[in-house]
Amino acid sequence: MRNIPLFKALAKDAWIKPFLKHYKKTMIIALLLGFMTFFCAGALMFTSGFLISRSASIPENILLVYVPIVLTRAFGIGRPVFRYVERLVSHNWVLKMTSQLRLKLYNTLEKDAVFFKKHYSLGDVLGLLAEDINHIQNLYLRTIFPTIIAWILYIFVVIGLGVFSIPFACLMALLLFSVTVVLPLWSVVVNGARQEKEKQSKNELYTELTDNVIGVADWIFSQRGHEYVNWHDQAEKNLQDTQASLRKFSRRRDFLLQVIMGIVVVALLFWTSQQFPGNHGGAANWIAAFVLSVFPLVDAFSGLPDAAQETNIYKDSIKRLNDLPNITEHTTKKMLEGSLDINIEHLVFQYEEDSRKILDNLSLTIPQGEKLAVLGRSGSGKSTLASLIRGDLVPTSGSVQLAGVATEQIGDVISEYIGVIQQTPYLFHTTILNNLRIGNEQAEIAEVWEVLQRVGLEQLVKGLPDGLDTMVDEAGLRFSGGERHRMALARILLKDTPIVLLDEPTVGLDPITEQALIDTFFEQLTGKTIIWITHHLQGIEKMQRVVFIEDGQLEMSGTPAELAQTNSRYQKLKAIDEGKY
Repeated sequence: MRNIPLFKALAKDAWIKPFLKHYKKTMIIALLLGFMTFFCAGALMFTSGFLISRSASIPENILLVYVPIVLTRAFGIGRPVFRYVERLVSHNWVLKMTSQLRLKLYNTLEKDAVFFKKHYSLGDVLGLLAEDINHIQNLYLRTIFPTIIAWILYIFVVIGLGVFSIPFACLMALLLFSVTVVLPLWSVVVNGARQEKEKQSKNELYTELTDNVIGVADWIFSQRGHEYVNWHDQAEKNLQDTQASLRKFSRRRDFLLQVIMGIVVVALLFWTSQQFPGNHGGAANWIAAFVLSVFPLVDAFSGLPDAAQETNIYKDSIKRLNDLPNITEHTTKKMLEGSLDINIEHLVFQYEEDSRKILDNLSLTIPQGEKLAVLGRSGSGKSTLASLIRGDLVPTSGSVQLAGVATEQIGDVISEYIGVIQQTPYLFHTTILNNLRIGNEQAEIAEVWEVLQRVGLEQLVKGLPDGLDTMVDEAGLRFSGGERHRMALARILLKDTPIVLLDEPTVGLDPITEQALIDTFFEQLTGKTIIWITHHLQGIEKMQRVVFIEDGQLEMSGTPAELAQTNSRYQKLKAIDEGKY
Protein backbone atom coordinates (compact mmCIF):
# COMPACT_ATOMS: atom_id res chain seq x y z
CA MET A 1 0.00 0.00 0.00
CA ARG A 2 2.94 2.32 0.48
CA ASN A 3 3.58 2.50 -3.27
CA ILE A 4 0.05 3.34 -4.42
CA PRO A 5 0.14 6.40 -6.70
CA LEU A 6 -1.27 9.69 -5.53
CA PHE A 7 -4.20 9.55 -7.94
CA LYS A 8 -5.28 6.18 -6.49
CA ALA A 9 -5.13 7.61 -2.99
CA LEU A 10 -7.27 10.56 -4.11
CA ALA A 11 -9.68 8.22 -5.95
CA LYS A 12 -10.58 6.58 -2.62
CA ASP A 13 -10.43 9.83 -0.68
CA ALA A 14 -13.27 10.89 1.61
CA TRP A 15 -11.45 13.77 3.30
CA ILE A 16 -10.22 16.06 0.50
CA LYS A 17 -12.74 15.75 -2.34
CA PRO A 18 -15.78 17.04 -0.39
CA PHE A 19 -13.97 20.33 0.20
CA LEU A 20 -12.90 20.53 -3.45
CA LYS A 21 -16.56 20.63 -4.48
CA HIS A 22 -17.45 23.09 -1.74
CA TYR A 23 -14.77 25.60 -2.73
CA LYS A 24 -14.53 24.82 -6.47
CA LYS A 25 -15.31 28.39 -7.62
CA THR A 26 -12.47 29.85 -5.58
CA MET A 27 -10.13 27.13 -6.87
CA ILE A 28 -11.01 27.88 -10.50
CA ILE A 29 -10.40 31.59 -9.93
CA ALA A 30 -6.99 30.82 -8.36
CA LEU A 31 -5.99 28.68 -11.35
CA LEU A 32 -7.06 31.37 -13.84
CA LEU A 33 -5.12 34.00 -11.91
CA GLY A 34 -2.07 31.75 -11.91
CA PHE A 35 -2.35 31.33 -15.67
CA MET A 36 -2.74 35.08 -16.14
CA THR A 37 0.43 35.65 -14.08
CA PHE A 38 2.57 33.63 -16.48
CA PHE A 39 0.65 34.90 -19.51
CA CYS A 40 1.45 38.48 -18.52
CA ALA A 41 5.09 37.52 -17.90
CA GLY A 42 5.40 35.96 -21.37
CA ALA A 43 3.43 38.78 -23.02
CA LEU A 44 5.68 41.34 -21.29
CA MET A 45 8.79 39.79 -22.82
CA PHE A 46 7.01 39.35 -26.17
CA THR A 47 6.03 43.03 -26.46
CA SER A 48 9.39 44.13 -25.04
CA GLY A 49 11.23 42.10 -27.68
CA PHE A 50 9.07 43.53 -30.44
CA LEU A 51 9.52 47.07 -29.07
CA ILE A 52 13.31 46.72 -28.91
CA SER A 53 13.49 45.43 -32.48
CA ARG A 54 11.03 48.02 -33.83
CA SER A 55 12.78 50.88 -32.00
CA ALA A 56 16.16 49.79 -33.43
CA SER A 57 14.81 50.41 -36.93
CA ILE A 58 13.28 53.60 -38.26
CA PRO A 59 9.54 53.40 -37.55
CA GLU A 60 7.35 54.78 -40.32
CA ASN A 61 4.75 55.84 -37.79
CA ILE A 62 4.96 56.64 -34.08
CA LEU A 63 1.95 54.37 -33.50
CA LEU A 64 4.11 51.36 -34.44
CA VAL A 65 6.04 51.80 -31.15
CA TYR A 66 3.39 53.55 -29.08
CA VAL A 67 1.11 50.52 -28.88
CA PRO A 68 3.96 48.15 -27.77
CA ILE A 69 4.97 50.74 -25.17
CA VAL A 70 1.46 50.77 -23.71
CA LEU A 71 1.24 46.96 -23.80
CA THR A 72 4.64 46.64 -22.11
CA ARG A 73 3.43 48.87 -19.28
CA ALA A 74 0.14 47.01 -19.02
CA PHE A 75 1.72 43.55 -18.92
CA GLY A 76 4.48 44.82 -16.60
CA ILE A 77 1.86 45.97 -14.11
CA GLY A 78 -0.41 42.97 -14.72
CA ARG A 79 2.21 40.37 -13.87
CA PRO A 80 2.78 41.33 -10.18
CA VAL A 81 -0.89 42.27 -9.70
CA PHE A 82 -2.14 38.88 -10.94
CA ARG A 83 0.60 37.16 -8.94
CA TYR A 84 -0.37 38.94 -5.75
CA VAL A 85 -4.09 38.33 -6.18
CA GLU A 86 -3.44 34.69 -7.13
CA ARG A 87 -1.46 34.18 -3.94
CA LEU A 88 -4.25 35.73 -1.87
CA VAL A 89 -6.97 33.64 -3.51
CA SER A 90 -5.06 30.32 -3.58
CA HIS A 91 -3.85 30.62 0.02
CA ASN A 92 -7.29 31.70 1.17
CA TRP A 93 -8.79 28.64 -0.58
CA VAL A 94 -6.25 26.26 0.92
CA LEU A 95 -6.50 27.72 4.41
CA LYS A 96 -10.31 27.47 4.32
CA MET A 97 -10.06 23.84 3.29
CA THR A 98 -7.37 22.88 5.81
CA SER A 99 -9.20 24.65 8.63
CA GLN A 100 -12.18 22.40 7.92
CA LEU A 101 -9.86 19.38 7.74
CA ARG A 102 -8.38 20.27 11.13
CA LEU A 103 -11.85 20.64 12.61
CA LYS A 104 -12.83 17.24 11.24
CA LEU A 105 -9.60 15.71 12.57
CA TYR A 106 -10.07 17.23 16.03
CA ASN A 107 -13.63 15.90 16.15
CA THR A 108 -12.36 12.46 15.18
CA LEU A 109 -9.66 12.65 17.86
CA GLU A 110 -12.17 13.63 20.51
CA LYS A 111 -14.78 11.05 19.59
CA ASP A 112 -12.38 8.18 18.97
CA ALA A 113 -9.54 8.82 21.41
CA VAL A 114 -9.42 5.17 22.44
CA PHE A 115 -9.11 4.09 18.80
CA PHE A 116 -6.20 6.49 18.31
CA LYS A 117 -4.27 5.36 21.35
CA LYS A 118 -4.74 1.74 20.39
CA HIS A 119 -3.54 2.17 16.81
CA TYR A 120 -1.11 5.08 17.14
CA SER A 121 1.59 6.17 19.56
CA LEU A 122 1.78 9.81 20.69
CA GLY A 123 4.26 10.67 17.92
CA ASP A 124 1.86 9.32 15.27
CA VAL A 125 -1.01 11.41 16.62
CA LEU A 126 1.17 14.52 16.63
CA GLY A 127 2.17 13.65 13.07
CA LEU A 128 -1.48 13.59 12.03
CA LEU A 129 -2.10 16.95 13.67
CA ALA A 130 1.08 18.77 12.72
CA GLU A 131 2.34 17.16 9.52
CA ASP A 132 -0.42 15.48 7.55
CA ILE A 133 -2.69 18.53 7.34
CA ASN A 134 0.32 20.66 6.37
CA HIS A 135 1.18 18.09 3.70
CA ILE A 136 -2.32 18.43 2.26
CA GLN A 137 -1.85 22.20 2.25
CA ASN A 138 1.46 21.89 0.41
CA LEU A 139 -0.04 19.35 -1.99
CA TYR A 140 -2.22 22.08 -3.47
CA LEU A 141 0.07 25.09 -3.12
CA ARG A 142 3.27 23.38 -4.32
CA THR A 143 2.05 20.53 -6.54
CA ILE A 144 -1.52 20.58 -7.85
CA PHE A 145 -1.90 24.31 -8.56
CA PRO A 146 1.52 24.77 -10.25
CA THR A 147 1.03 21.55 -12.27
CA ILE A 148 -2.43 22.50 -13.58
CA ILE A 149 -1.26 26.03 -14.42
CA ALA A 150 1.78 24.63 -16.28
CA TRP A 151 -0.45 22.26 -18.28
CA ILE A 152 -2.77 25.13 -19.22
CA LEU A 153 0.25 27.14 -20.39
CA TYR A 154 1.52 24.11 -22.31
CA ILE A 155 -1.77 23.76 -24.19
CA PHE A 156 -1.93 27.52 -24.81
CA VAL A 157 1.63 27.68 -26.21
CA VAL A 158 1.15 24.67 -28.50
CA ILE A 159 -2.16 26.00 -29.88
CA GLY A 160 -0.66 29.48 -30.32
CA LEU A 161 2.29 28.13 -32.31
CA GLY A 162 -0.07 25.88 -34.29
CA VAL A 163 -1.71 29.00 -35.73
CA PHE A 164 1.59 29.80 -37.45
CA SER A 165 3.00 26.32 -38.12
CA ILE A 166 1.52 22.94 -37.21
CA PRO A 167 4.81 20.98 -37.72
CA PHE A 168 6.73 23.38 -35.47
CA ALA A 169 3.88 23.29 -32.91
CA CYS A 170 4.20 19.48 -32.85
CA LEU A 171 7.96 19.77 -32.27
CA MET A 172 7.43 22.21 -29.38
CA ALA A 173 4.68 19.97 -28.00
CA LEU A 174 7.16 17.07 -27.91
CA LEU A 175 9.93 19.10 -26.25
CA LEU A 176 7.64 20.68 -23.66
CA PHE A 177 5.94 17.30 -23.06
CA SER A 178 9.30 15.98 -21.87
CA VAL A 179 9.42 18.86 -19.34
CA THR A 180 5.79 18.73 -18.18
CA VAL A 181 5.32 14.94 -18.10
CA VAL A 182 8.46 12.86 -18.70
CA LEU A 183 10.81 14.56 -16.21
CA PRO A 184 8.18 14.67 -13.41
CA LEU A 185 7.39 10.96 -13.88
CA TRP A 186 11.10 10.15 -13.93
CA SER A 187 11.53 12.03 -10.65
CA VAL A 188 8.65 10.13 -9.05
CA VAL A 189 10.03 6.74 -10.14
CA VAL A 190 13.71 7.29 -9.34
CA ASN A 191 13.71 9.73 -6.43
CA GLY A 192 10.43 8.49 -4.98
CA ALA A 193 12.04 5.32 -3.66
CA ARG A 194 14.91 7.36 -2.20
CA GLN A 195 12.46 9.73 -0.53
CA GLU A 196 10.65 6.79 1.03
CA LYS A 197 13.97 5.47 2.32
CA GLU A 198 14.89 8.91 3.66
CA LYS A 199 11.55 9.22 5.46
CA GLN A 200 11.88 5.77 7.03
CA SER A 201 15.44 6.55 8.15
CA LYS A 202 14.34 9.82 9.76
CA ASN A 203 11.42 8.14 11.52
CA GLU A 204 13.69 5.39 12.82
CA LEU A 205 16.28 7.90 14.03
CA TYR A 206 13.63 10.01 15.75
CA THR A 207 12.01 7.03 17.46
CA GLU A 208 15.28 5.49 18.62
CA LEU A 209 16.74 8.81 19.73
CA THR A 210 13.62 9.67 21.74
CA ASP A 211 13.45 6.25 23.42
CA ASN A 212 17.14 6.17 24.25
CA VAL A 213 17.35 9.73 25.54
CA ILE A 214 14.50 8.91 27.92
CA GLY A 215 16.29 5.71 28.93
CA VAL A 216 19.82 7.12 28.89
CA ALA A 217 20.34 6.13 32.52
CA ASP A 218 19.81 2.48 31.57
CA TRP A 219 22.45 2.69 28.82
CA ILE A 220 24.95 4.27 31.21
CA PHE A 221 24.17 1.85 34.02
CA SER A 222 24.69 -1.17 31.69
CA GLN A 223 27.90 0.41 30.31
CA ARG A 224 26.63 -0.03 26.74
CA GLY A 225 26.44 3.63 25.78
CA HIS A 226 29.08 3.22 23.07
CA GLU A 227 26.88 0.64 21.31
CA TYR A 228 24.08 3.15 20.87
CA VAL A 229 26.50 5.87 19.73
CA ASN A 230 27.96 3.54 17.07
CA TRP A 231 24.50 2.54 15.88
CA HIS A 232 23.40 6.18 15.75
CA ASP A 233 26.50 7.20 13.75
CA GLN A 234 25.85 4.45 11.20
CA ALA A 235 22.16 5.38 10.91
CA GLU A 236 23.14 9.04 10.40
CA LYS A 237 25.62 8.02 7.67
CA ASN A 238 22.96 5.95 5.87
CA LEU A 239 20.58 8.91 5.97
CA GLN A 240 23.24 11.29 4.68
CA ASP A 241 24.08 8.89 1.83
CA THR A 242 20.42 8.75 0.82
CA GLN A 243 20.13 12.53 0.93
CA ALA A 244 23.30 12.87 -1.16
CA SER A 245 21.79 10.55 -3.80
CA LEU A 246 18.64 12.69 -3.82
CA ARG A 247 20.64 15.87 -4.37
CA LYS A 248 22.82 14.29 -7.07
CA PHE A 249 19.80 13.13 -9.05
CA SER A 250 18.09 16.53 -8.66
CA ARG A 251 21.16 18.33 -10.03
CA ARG A 252 21.34 16.04 -13.06
CA ARG A 253 17.62 16.33 -13.71
CA ASP A 254 17.66 20.13 -13.42
CA PHE A 255 20.62 20.30 -15.81
CA LEU A 256 18.70 18.18 -18.32
CA LEU A 257 15.67 20.46 -17.95
CA GLN A 258 17.81 23.51 -18.69
CA VAL A 259 19.27 21.77 -21.75
CA ILE A 260 15.76 21.02 -23.07
CA MET A 261 14.67 24.62 -22.52
CA GLY A 262 17.85 25.74 -24.30
CA ILE A 263 16.91 23.54 -27.26
CA VAL A 264 13.46 25.15 -27.24
CA VAL A 265 15.03 28.62 -27.43
CA VAL A 266 17.41 27.65 -30.27
CA ALA A 267 14.63 25.91 -32.19
CA LEU A 268 12.38 28.93 -31.75
CA LEU A 269 15.17 31.25 -32.92
CA PHE A 270 15.75 29.13 -36.02
CA TRP A 271 12.02 28.83 -36.76
CA THR A 272 11.30 32.56 -36.39
CA SER A 273 14.26 33.44 -38.63
CA GLN A 274 12.69 31.25 -41.29
CA GLN A 275 9.10 32.27 -40.55
CA PHE A 276 9.80 36.02 -40.45
CA PRO A 277 12.73 36.71 -42.81
CA GLY A 278 14.17 40.18 -43.31
CA ASN A 279 17.25 42.25 -42.50
CA HIS A 280 15.82 45.36 -40.85
CA GLY A 281 12.34 46.10 -39.56
CA GLY A 282 9.21 44.54 -40.94
CA ALA A 283 8.56 40.92 -40.13
CA ALA A 284 12.04 40.42 -38.66
CA ASN A 285 10.93 42.41 -35.59
CA TRP A 286 8.91 39.41 -34.44
CA ILE A 287 12.00 37.20 -33.95
CA ALA A 288 13.06 38.78 -30.64
CA ALA A 289 9.43 38.88 -29.51
CA PHE A 290 8.93 35.13 -29.89
CA VAL A 291 12.33 34.14 -28.50
CA LEU A 292 12.20 36.37 -25.41
CA SER A 293 8.67 35.20 -24.51
CA VAL A 294 10.04 31.71 -23.76
CA PHE A 295 12.17 32.70 -20.77
CA PRO A 296 9.35 33.56 -18.29
CA LEU A 297 7.75 30.20 -19.08
CA VAL A 298 10.83 28.42 -17.70
CA ASP A 299 9.66 29.43 -14.19
CA ALA A 300 6.31 27.76 -14.81
CA PHE A 301 7.83 24.46 -15.99
CA SER A 302 11.03 24.14 -13.93
CA GLY A 303 9.29 23.34 -10.65
CA LEU A 304 7.19 20.46 -12.01
CA PRO A 305 9.72 17.63 -11.37
CA ASP A 306 10.13 18.61 -7.71
CA ALA A 307 6.36 19.06 -7.37
CA ALA A 308 5.68 15.60 -8.79
CA GLN A 309 8.40 14.04 -6.65
CA GLU A 310 6.77 15.30 -3.47
CA THR A 311 3.58 13.36 -4.21
CA ASN A 312 5.27 10.37 -2.56
CA ILE A 313 5.05 12.26 0.72
CA TYR A 314 1.50 13.50 0.23
CA LYS A 315 -0.04 10.15 -0.67
CA ASP A 316 0.89 8.72 2.76
CA SER A 317 -0.81 11.66 4.49
CA ILE A 318 -3.98 11.20 2.42
CA LYS A 319 -3.98 7.47 3.14
CA ARG A 320 -3.52 7.99 6.90
CA LEU A 321 -6.39 10.48 7.05
CA ASN A 322 -8.69 8.16 5.12
CA ASP A 323 -7.76 5.22 7.35
CA LEU A 324 -9.20 7.06 10.36
CA PRO A 325 -12.57 5.84 11.63
CA ASN A 326 -15.78 7.67 10.87
CA ILE A 327 -16.88 9.96 13.66
CA THR A 328 -19.18 8.08 16.00
CA GLU A 329 -21.10 9.29 19.00
CA HIS A 330 -20.06 7.54 22.20
CA THR A 331 -22.69 7.27 24.89
CA THR A 332 -21.70 7.80 28.49
CA LYS A 333 -21.99 4.59 30.44
CA LYS A 334 -24.03 4.22 33.60
CA MET A 335 -22.44 4.66 37.00
CA LEU A 336 -20.57 1.66 38.38
CA GLU A 337 -21.90 -0.44 41.20
CA GLY A 338 -20.24 -2.60 43.83
CA SER A 339 -16.64 -2.76 45.01
CA LEU A 340 -14.21 -0.71 42.90
CA ASP A 341 -11.61 -3.44 42.55
CA ILE A 342 -9.29 -3.36 39.52
CA ASN A 343 -8.78 -6.76 37.89
CA ILE A 344 -6.13 -7.21 35.21
CA GLU A 345 -6.14 -10.62 33.52
CA HIS A 346 -3.67 -11.93 30.93
CA LEU A 347 -3.15 -8.40 29.64
CA VAL A 348 -1.30 -7.99 26.34
CA PHE A 349 -0.80 -4.64 24.60
CA GLN A 350 1.14 -3.61 21.52
CA TYR A 351 0.74 -0.96 18.86
CA GLU A 352 -0.39 -2.38 15.54
CA GLU A 353 2.72 -1.21 13.65
CA ASP A 354 5.11 -2.38 16.37
CA SER A 355 5.99 -6.06 16.76
CA ARG A 356 7.20 -5.51 20.34
CA LYS A 357 4.70 -6.23 23.11
CA ILE A 358 4.60 -3.35 25.60
CA LEU A 359 2.78 -5.57 28.11
CA ASP A 360 2.86 -9.36 27.82
CA ASN A 361 0.40 -11.62 29.69
CA LEU A 362 0.29 -9.46 32.80
CA SER A 363 -2.21 -10.34 35.55
CA LEU A 364 -2.80 -8.23 38.65
CA THR A 365 -5.61 -7.52 41.13
CA ILE A 366 -5.83 -4.20 43.00
CA PRO A 367 -8.50 -4.31 45.74
CA GLN A 368 -10.33 -1.09 46.58
CA GLY A 369 -8.36 0.96 49.10
CA GLU A 370 -4.97 -0.66 48.44
CA LYS A 371 -1.84 1.44 48.04
CA LEU A 372 0.20 -0.10 45.21
CA ALA A 373 3.57 1.02 43.86
CA VAL A 374 4.46 0.03 40.27
CA LEU A 375 8.22 0.07 39.62
CA GLY A 376 10.12 -0.44 36.39
CA ARG A 377 12.73 0.99 34.09
CA SER A 378 11.93 3.49 31.33
CA GLY A 379 10.01 1.73 28.57
CA SER A 380 9.01 -1.21 30.73
CA GLY A 381 5.27 -0.56 30.29
CA LYS A 382 4.39 1.30 33.52
CA SER A 383 2.77 4.32 31.85
CA THR A 384 1.02 2.09 29.31
CA LEU A 385 -0.50 0.14 32.19
CA ALA A 386 -1.71 3.42 33.70
CA SER A 387 -3.35 4.39 30.40
CA LEU A 388 -5.08 1.01 30.21
CA ILE A 389 -6.40 1.39 33.76
CA ARG A 390 -7.79 4.83 32.84
CA GLY A 391 -9.48 3.34 29.76
CA ASP A 392 -7.43 5.49 27.38
CA LEU A 393 -6.14 2.37 25.61
CA VAL A 394 -7.79 -0.87 24.49
CA PRO A 395 -5.94 -4.11 25.31
CA THR A 396 -4.65 -6.15 22.39
CA SER A 397 -5.86 -9.17 24.35
CA GLY A 398 -6.84 -9.87 27.93
CA SER A 399 -8.78 -7.36 30.01
CA VAL A 400 -8.59 -4.48 32.49
CA GLN A 401 -11.78 -4.19 34.53
CA LEU A 402 -13.02 -1.74 37.13
CA ALA A 403 -15.93 -3.06 39.22
CA GLY A 404 -16.33 -5.84 36.64
CA VAL A 405 -16.58 -3.47 33.64
CA ALA A 406 -13.85 -3.14 30.99
CA THR A 407 -12.29 0.29 31.53
CA GLU A 408 -12.35 1.23 27.82
CA GLN A 409 -16.14 0.72 27.87
CA ILE A 410 -16.89 2.90 30.88
CA GLY A 411 -16.76 6.12 28.88
CA ASP A 412 -16.44 9.68 30.15
CA VAL A 413 -17.76 8.86 33.63
CA ILE A 414 -14.49 7.07 34.45
CA SER A 415 -13.25 10.49 35.60
CA GLU A 416 -15.75 10.17 38.47
CA TYR A 417 -13.77 7.18 39.74
CA ILE A 418 -10.12 7.73 38.75
CA GLY A 419 -8.14 10.90 39.29
CA VAL A 420 -4.66 11.36 37.83
CA ILE A 421 -1.65 13.40 38.90
CA GLN A 422 1.02 13.31 36.20
CA GLN A 423 4.69 14.25 36.00
CA THR A 424 3.91 17.83 34.94
CA PRO A 425 0.36 18.84 35.98
CA TYR A 426 -1.01 21.42 33.57
CA LEU A 427 -2.45 24.67 34.87
CA PHE A 428 -4.54 26.69 32.45
CA HIS A 429 -4.29 30.40 31.72
CA THR A 430 -7.21 31.37 33.91
CA THR A 431 -7.79 32.05 37.60
CA ILE A 432 -6.63 29.76 40.39
CA LEU A 433 -10.29 29.19 41.29
CA ASN A 434 -11.16 28.03 37.77
CA ASN A 435 -8.12 25.76 37.69
CA LEU A 436 -9.16 24.08 40.93
CA ARG A 437 -12.83 23.77 39.93
CA ILE A 438 -12.06 21.86 36.72
CA GLY A 439 -13.01 18.58 38.40
CA ASN A 440 -15.95 19.99 40.35
CA GLU A 441 -17.52 23.14 38.92
CA GLN A 442 -20.09 23.29 41.71
CA ALA A 443 -17.53 23.43 44.53
CA GLU A 444 -18.19 26.18 47.08
CA ILE A 445 -15.53 28.77 47.89
CA ALA A 446 -15.28 27.36 51.39
CA GLU A 447 -14.54 23.91 49.98
CA VAL A 448 -11.81 25.37 47.77
CA TRP A 449 -10.12 27.05 50.72
CA GLU A 450 -10.41 23.83 52.70
CA VAL A 451 -8.56 21.74 50.11
CA LEU A 452 -5.93 24.48 49.70
CA GLN A 453 -5.34 24.30 53.44
CA ARG A 454 -5.08 20.50 53.26
CA VAL A 455 -2.46 20.57 50.50
CA GLY A 456 -0.44 23.38 52.13
CA LEU A 457 -1.23 26.19 49.67
CA GLU A 458 -3.67 28.28 51.71
CA GLN A 459 -1.12 30.87 52.87
CA LEU A 460 0.47 31.09 49.42
CA VAL A 461 -2.85 31.86 47.71
CA LYS A 462 -3.95 34.28 50.46
CA GLY A 463 -0.68 36.13 50.00
CA LEU A 464 -1.38 36.79 46.32
CA PRO A 465 -2.88 40.22 45.45
CA ASP A 466 -6.10 38.76 44.01
CA GLY A 467 -6.30 35.54 46.02
CA LEU A 468 -8.33 32.88 44.24
CA ASP A 469 -8.92 35.30 41.34
CA THR A 470 -5.19 35.51 40.61
CA MET A 471 -4.50 34.66 36.98
CA VAL A 472 -2.28 31.65 36.40
CA ASP A 473 0.38 32.05 33.71
CA GLU A 474 0.29 29.71 30.71
CA ALA A 475 1.20 26.18 31.88
CA GLY A 476 1.38 27.50 35.47
CA LEU A 477 4.98 28.69 35.16
CA ARG A 478 4.58 31.19 38.01
CA PHE A 479 4.39 28.23 40.42
CA SER A 480 7.18 25.83 41.32
CA GLY A 481 7.01 22.14 40.44
CA GLY A 482 5.94 21.16 43.94
CA GLU A 483 3.26 23.87 44.02
CA ARG A 484 1.81 22.72 40.70
CA HIS A 485 1.57 19.17 42.04
CA ARG A 486 -0.21 20.42 45.16
CA MET A 487 -2.66 22.29 42.90
CA ALA A 488 -3.29 19.03 41.05
CA LEU A 489 -3.86 17.25 44.37
CA ALA A 490 -6.33 19.98 45.38
CA ARG A 491 -8.30 19.26 42.17
CA ILE A 492 -8.40 15.56 43.07
CA LEU A 493 -9.62 16.32 46.58
CA LEU A 494 -12.40 18.57 45.24
CA LYS A 495 -13.40 15.84 42.81
CA ASP A 496 -13.15 13.23 45.60
CA THR A 497 -12.43 10.29 43.28
CA PRO A 498 -12.05 6.93 45.06
CA ILE A 499 -9.00 5.93 42.96
CA VAL A 500 -5.94 8.13 42.43
CA LEU A 501 -3.24 7.32 39.90
CA LEU A 502 0.12 8.99 40.56
CA ASP A 503 2.13 8.81 37.32
CA GLU A 504 5.69 9.65 38.49
CA PRO A 505 4.57 12.98 40.00
CA THR A 506 7.85 13.70 41.80
CA VAL A 507 10.19 13.52 38.78
CA GLY A 508 12.56 16.49 38.70
CA LEU A 509 11.92 17.65 42.25
CA ASP A 510 14.67 18.05 44.83
CA PRO A 511 14.70 15.37 47.59
CA ILE A 512 13.28 17.63 50.32
CA THR A 513 10.40 18.88 48.15
CA GLU A 514 9.81 15.34 46.92
CA GLN A 515 9.55 13.86 50.41
CA ALA A 516 7.26 16.66 51.60
CA LEU A 517 5.02 16.15 48.58
CA ILE A 518 4.88 12.37 49.11
CA ASP A 519 3.93 12.89 52.74
CA THR A 520 1.12 15.26 51.70
CA PHE A 521 -0.16 12.85 49.05
CA PHE A 522 -0.51 9.89 51.37
CA GLU A 523 -1.77 11.92 54.31
CA GLN A 524 -4.60 13.47 52.28
CA LEU A 525 -5.47 10.39 50.21
CA THR A 526 -6.10 8.11 53.17
CA GLY A 527 -8.72 5.49 52.41
CA LYS A 528 -8.45 5.82 48.64
CA THR A 529 -6.97 3.34 46.17
CA ILE A 530 -3.54 4.68 45.21
CA ILE A 531 -1.59 3.40 42.22
CA TRP A 532 1.84 5.01 42.25
CA ILE A 533 3.88 4.71 39.05
CA THR A 534 7.47 5.48 39.95
CA HIS A 535 11.05 4.74 38.97
CA HIS A 536 12.70 5.01 42.38
CA LEU A 537 11.96 4.09 45.94
CA GLN A 538 11.84 7.24 48.05
CA GLY A 539 8.72 7.01 50.24
CA ILE A 540 8.06 3.42 49.12
CA GLU A 541 7.58 2.27 52.72
CA LYS A 542 4.19 4.04 52.72
CA MET A 543 2.85 1.52 50.17
CA GLN A 544 1.10 -1.73 51.05
CA ARG A 545 2.41 -3.59 48.02
CA VAL A 546 5.18 -3.14 45.45
CA VAL A 547 5.28 -4.74 41.98
CA PHE A 548 8.09 -4.56 39.43
CA ILE A 549 7.42 -4.66 35.67
CA GLU A 550 10.17 -5.60 33.23
CA ASP A 551 9.76 -6.25 29.49
CA GLY A 552 6.01 -6.04 29.93
CA GLN A 553 5.78 -8.76 32.58
CA LEU A 554 5.33 -8.83 36.33
CA GLU A 555 8.71 -9.80 37.78
CA MET A 556 8.33 -9.03 41.49
CA SER A 557 5.51 -8.51 43.99
CA GLY A 558 5.28 -8.12 47.77
CA THR A 559 5.16 -5.66 50.65
CA PRO A 560 8.12 -3.26 50.99
CA ALA A 561 9.18 -4.99 54.23
CA GLU A 562 9.02 -8.49 52.72
CA LEU A 563 10.96 -7.51 49.60
CA ALA A 564 13.58 -5.68 51.66
CA GLN A 565 14.23 -8.90 53.60
CA THR A 566 13.93 -11.59 50.92
CA ASN A 567 14.36 -10.13 47.43
CA SER A 568 17.94 -9.41 46.32
CA ARG A 569 16.79 -7.43 43.32
CA TYR A 570 14.69 -5.09 45.47
CA GLN A 571 17.58 -4.74 47.91
CA LYS A 572 19.84 -3.71 45.06
CA LEU A 573 17.31 -1.19 43.73
CA LYS A 574 16.92 0.27 47.21
CA ALA A 575 20.68 0.58 47.64
CA ILE A 576 21.04 2.31 44.24
CA ASP A 577 18.21 4.68 45.06
CA GLU A 578 19.82 5.64 48.36
CA GLY A 579 23.24 6.11 46.71
CA LYS A 580 24.81 3.18 48.58
CA TYR A 581 25.58 1.03 45.53
